[in-house]
Amino acid sequence: MRRFGSYLYGLLPRGWLDAAWQFLLFFLAYNGYQVVRGITDGSRELAYANADRIIDLERSLGTYFELDLQRALIDHASWLIDFANFMYLNSHFVVTTGFLAWLYLFRNQHFYFVRNMFMVAMLLALIGYALYPTAPPRLMPGEGFTDTIAAFTGVAQDDETASLLVNQYAAVPSMHIAFSLMVAVPAAALARNVIARTLWPAYPLCVFFVIVATGNHFWFDAAAGAMVASVAAVAATQLARLRPSVWAWQSERPQEATA
Repeated sequence: MRRFGSYLYGLLPRGWLDAAWQFLLFFLAYNGYQVVRGITDGSRELAYANADRIIDLERSLGTYFELDLQRALIDHASWLIDFANFMYLNSHFVVTTGFLAWLYLFRNQHFYFVRNMFMVAMLLALIGYALYPTAPPRLMPGEGFTDTIAAFTGVAQDDETASLLVNQYAAVPSMHIAFSLMVAVPAAALARNVIARTLWPAYPLCVFFVIVATGNHFWFDAAAGAMVASVAAVAATQLARLRPSVWAWQSERPQEATA
């Protein structure tokens, strides 16, 4: 048992205390993010009004394609809908968590820059949810959308299920897109083979297809998520000036720095 503990300790680039601190940061950030985004009192009418505004905007631009895409997939490619449902339910957490764990353990000198990006992005998302609560397409059957996740899982996701930890009106920005970009760009930059460098840039595109096909987001939401990721990257770059030996995107492992 002691030998196994020593082996695990050897995997940790900066020891147990730093690993525990990083876990605690993400745990607090994520749960605080969930609680704050779940405060929805009085936002229902505004959320639907904002969703209608997005539809009107997309129609005015000639880019309102989400409904036609979903209908075509349901009618002619149901297996793609099943794939999108599975990906929506699993990839956001599994890919993001898996990448962050890999980055911490095996490319630790780059971890803290990415961590700071995530922290900033989650803060920006909360501001967006508070200022612009928006219902997702799947809660608008009057427009013709289908809640494919509910059909896939057998669990209703109507707006009556909004609670302290689940906000049905948190469509803008799409953090599926923001997270996928903040994972894919660093992963592609660190990839050491051609296949990985090719596949990682395709990941955000796959996520975009998934969130639209399942009726969880408009393209406008995805664009807002991409903007959040971009601003978070700029903010992380500026924050790195405070602790360049730790928080900057490092090319070499720092010798004696702690986060």
